Parts: sequence; C-alpha cells; structure tokens
Amino acid sequence: MELRKKYLKNVKKIVVKVGSSTLTHKSGLLNLNQIEKIVRQIADLHNEGKEVVLVTSGAIAAGIGKLGFKNRPKTIPEKQAAAAVGQGILMHMYEKIFSEYGKVAAQILITKDDISHRTRFLNARNTFFALAEMGAIPIVNENDAIIVDEIKFGDNDTLSATVASFVEADLLILLSDIEGLYDCNPRVNPNAKLIHEVKEITEEIENCAGGAGSSLGTGGMATKISAGRISTAAGVSMVIANGEHENVIRDIVNLKEVGTLFAPNEHPLPLRKHWITFSTDIKGKLVVDNGAFEAVFYNHKSLLPKGLVNVEGFFEQGQIVSIENLKGIEIGRGITNYSSSEIEQIKGLNSDEIEDKLGYKNYDEIIHCNNMVIS
Repeated sequence: MELRKKYLKNVKKIVVKVGSSTLTHKSGLLNLNQIEKIVRQIADLHNEGKEVVLVTSGAIAAGIGKLGFKNRPKTIPEKQAAAAVGQGILMHMYEKIFSEYGKVAAQILITKDDISHRTRFLNARNTFFALAEMGAIPIVNENDAIIVDEIKFGDNDTLSATVASFVEADLLILLSDIEGLYDCNPRVNPNAKLIHEVKEITEEIENCAGGAGSSLGTGGMATKISAGRISTAAGVSMVIANGEHENVIRDIVNLKEVGTLFAPNEHPLPLRKHWITFSTDIKGKLVVDNGAFEAVFYNHKSLLPKGLVNVEGFFEQGQIVSIENLKGIEIGRGITNYSSSEIEQIKGLNSDEIEDKLGYKNYDEIIHCNNMVIS
C-alpha cells in the first residue's frame, strides 16, 4: 500500500486502456454494459478535474460480430475489413454514452509510423494537449483498417504506454480479463499468487508473464510487462487490473489494493531520449572502435567520426541508428546528424576534416550526446 499512497495519491492525468476481452462478449459482439460502466467512471473522474485519455481495443472484435465471423480472421485484409466496420460501431457507442454524461469524445487513430516520425510525434502530442485544454476526452485506437505489420504497434498495451509517456501522464491503467500479474500463470496453476506491487521490472518479473490470453485480443501478460517498461521509464505509474470489476478505475484512483501496481522510475528518461529508446525503429548501425566506446559508454561523450569503424544500413540525417562496439554489442542509440552515405565518407576522420571531405560541415559530431541514449 505504501507505493500506492506514494504514486497514486495525487494523480492528475490518467490514461486508461481497455482490452477487447473487457469490451466484448464471447460472441464477439460489444458488451454495452461494460462500455457504459467504463465511460461513467471516466466521465466522473473528468468531472473532478482530472485529464483522462481512453485507449480502446475492440474495433476488430466489433467488426467480427457485425460481419458474422465465427473466429478471429487471420489474414491482414480480413482484419482490416473487420476493423473498418468495427471502428465506426465502437466510436458511435462511445460518443453516444459520453454525450449522455455531458462529455465530448474525440477520436484519434495512430500508427507506429506516426510516432516514429519526429514531426508527426510532436504534432500528435500537441493534439492531445489541445483537446485537454478544450475539455474533450481523446479516444485512441490503432488505425487497424489501413496498417500492415511493419507499422503496427502490435497491441494496444504498447500503444497506451506510448501515449501515456508522450502526454506525460501520471498513471496508466491497463484493464483486461485478469486480476493482475501473478507469480505464475493462474489459468494453469490454481495456487498462483497475485503480485500487488512491483518496484522494478526485473528478469524474475518478466518470467512471471505468460502468452496471449483471450482469442478476441492480441495482448497477453508479456505485452503488459513490455508496456510497463515503456511507461515506468517515462515516470508513469502503471496498474494492471480486471476491467470487469465494478468501479475498478475509481477503486484504483482511491488507492484500493486492486490489481498490480508498477512503480515509476525514480529518474525517468527525458521525453526526447524516451522517444529515441522506445518509439522509433532503428534505421542503421554504427560500429565504433574501443576509444569511441570508452568515450560514449563510460564518459557520455558525443560520437565523433574519428571513432567510427563501419556503417551498416541506409539512413538519412535525423533518423535513429544503433551504436555497437567491436564485439557487436549495442551500447546505445541516437539521432544521427549525417546520412549513411555521408558517414561512410567521413568515418575515421577528425571533425576538422569533415568540410574538406564533404564540401560542407553542419556538425562536428555524428551523434550529439544530448541526442543519444546509452544502453
């Protein structure tokens, strides 16, 4: 309980993620009673002056029910078709019920590609802040109707943790069909014990996570642990709880011992470095010599061309690259100041030789230490 008092007592901004298993019946049709209960709790928190963002699954599941599929579709076109039908149904229900409580709902559809692109990431962040100032409640989902695997978050646990991080939330609540994190799989072992508080996500905690759960959803406990890494690294507390319980959101905010609380990092990553670490795809690789390894890894210096041994991949200026030592171990990631073709030409050179080689010099560093995260 001490961790709950410390981290949940004065939360102002909350992100609530609701899974498909909570929002739908086993038939695949929407559980209107569950949706109404969740909306009522969120509206009530909003009346208290708290900012709330809802990240919702259920578009594909709603489409499955409407289109009469007996099982979850397996092909991408079938999933996209189900999402295209289901998203409208889902949003209509949210708008209808929120309006009954005097609230304005705003739909935001996001892909991983939106967050990986720095400008679109900042634009999305600004949209959330603008909606908060206007008193609207953002309802977020992945844009399942158009995306492919290459640009998918993969599950709404990851999406909600990413959203919680960049809107600078105090608390992320993951509502599912399980009570929280157990020391082993409760569906297999009836003696499994619920873990009420997690101070740090260790290898032991990760080993407690099992595989995917419900047939209607895509996330299991492993994805929730991954979401915990993303959110807690940004200084956001996270609670996993059973969404079917009456007033579960209210109980969590009122410090009741519901679900599993993951404590935030005491020294969270700054937003820019959090984005580099969790919200982007690696576009290339830079291999450094032992001198550069010492300077970057131990002394947190900028990466200069002098210490570069090899360049792998094709990337442009401003994209994220991995930094590896001579043993092939990743020691960090960062935003590159030069493209792969430019770095290929200047690797091994002193910074004052860059202009002679390229005909121009925009930066002395390949990656500035402020744009770098050390592993």
